[in-house]
Amino acid sequence: MGKLTLFDKIWDSHVVKSIEGGPDVLYIDQQYIHEVTSPQAFNGLRARGIPVFRPGKTLATADHNIPTTDQDKPIRDQLSRNQVAALAENCKAFGIEYFGLNHQKNGIVHVIGPELGYTRPGMTIVCGDSHTSTHGAFGAIAFGIGTSEVEMVLATQCILQPKPKKMRITVNGSLRKGVTAKDVIMYIISQISTSGATGYFVEYAGPVISSLSMEGRMTICNMSIEMGARGGLIAPDEVTFRYFKELPSVPEGFDWNSMILNWKELKSDPDAGFDRELTFNGDLIKPMITFGTNPGMGIAIDDSIPVPEDVAGDDNASFRKALDYMGFVPGMKLIGHPVDYIFLGSCTNGRIEDLRAFARLVRGRKKSPNVTALIVPGSKAVERQAIEEGIDKILSNAGFELRQPGCSSCLAMNDDKIPAGKYAVSTSNRNFEGRQGPGARTLLASPLTAAAAAITGKITDPREFID
Repeated sequence: MGKLTLFDKIWDSHVVKSIEGGPDVLYIDQQYIHEVTSPQAFNGLRARGIPVFRPGKTLATADHNIPTTDQDKPIRDQLSRNQVAALAENCKAFGIEYFGLNHQKNGIVHVIGPELGYTRPGMTIVCGDSHTSTHGAFGAIAFGIGTSEVEMVLATQCILQPKPKKMRITVNGSLRKGVTAKDVIMYIISQISTSGATGYFVEYAGPVISSLSMEGRMTICNMSIEMGARGGLIAPDEVTFRYFKELPSVPEGFDWNSMILNWKELKSDPDAGFDRELTFNGDLIKPMITFGTNPGMGIAIDDSIPVPEDVAGDDNASFRKALDYMGFVPGMKLIGHPVDYIFLGSCTNGRIEDLRAFARLVRGRKKSPNVTALIVPGSKAVERQAIEEGIDKILSNAGFELRQPGCSSCLAMNDDKIPAGKYAVSTSNRNFEGRQGPGARTLLASPLTAAAAAITGKITDPREFID
């Protein structure tokens, strides 16, 4: 038939019914749930006296509210403790597989789904979490939903959704020294703004995207939300297939070889049409860092903060407000500015590749005494692998501590909060006011940039430490 995008092929094959003048009834292959957005959904099922329609299609984990130290002890915060307990109780009552605190498969929902083989190409995937777009790295349609929609999927395994428009972002060229997938997506967002992809589902393509590991591709798709997109996805290829063949733990009964034959067909047709196309040159991308209070306020680490004259009129007031909050002034350079906290982790950069990159840069060096570092693996599996590879010892020798898995300082819903007024170089995905704690000042960056800042105690170009 031709002229279909990858998005079209997956979406259209999952439409149960199209409502004229309205949304599609879309079948969902996999739902992930956690302790924050699921309790009300289960209460809704109980109120209506209905079961979970297909419990085997839902997987649960505790991640947002859990501590990243002393996980063998009761959670100190009562609200968090109650939410985690409610999730365990609900999963038991409705027959849903649950990886709770201290379970060997526990971790951040968007980290464990791929590493356990539940996320696969061609699927439709939802979760009550905006960064569900992470799973699009595998050639899947994955997007965040609200609590009422979580209940809808639990009850019917379907969801009502209007079909988004389609955008393709192509990144040509190659990446230079010290530039990571995190820098690529931060650069794109800085160019098109936090609303530049609103209403679209984005397919990423081009030589730079193809060169990335699966971990890097997940980072790219994870932050699609930060430019307003409904989600992002990347066509599966040999990198994807190799990832599955090397998975140490997968659901039973899967024949990867036969599945891969089908997955090779998951790509946009050469003559497929997109509603919007954008192209960027990867050779121009440098290590990035944010200076404001949204992910679009990003610059190359050796650039200066823009001046108000360079900011569009409607955005000028919010631009000045953001700088006031951050304690910065127009035209200043960030390099050399002191920092107080470093956070390595989250569903954006909490995978083993991220820990390896951080460890390579700090090996043989020492953490700055004025920096508090939160080094948090994204799952128990990542934690185990870091220990097996000796990453924990490299970190310890440099003055760092490898904590236990969880969402941690990505958001202020657990103990790992950044104090008011303190500066944190964070590998997470959002730098909103108070995101990491009331009054906290967040600078988004890559694991390499975070490592350089952890060593020097100030914002530092990571390329200074890379041969």
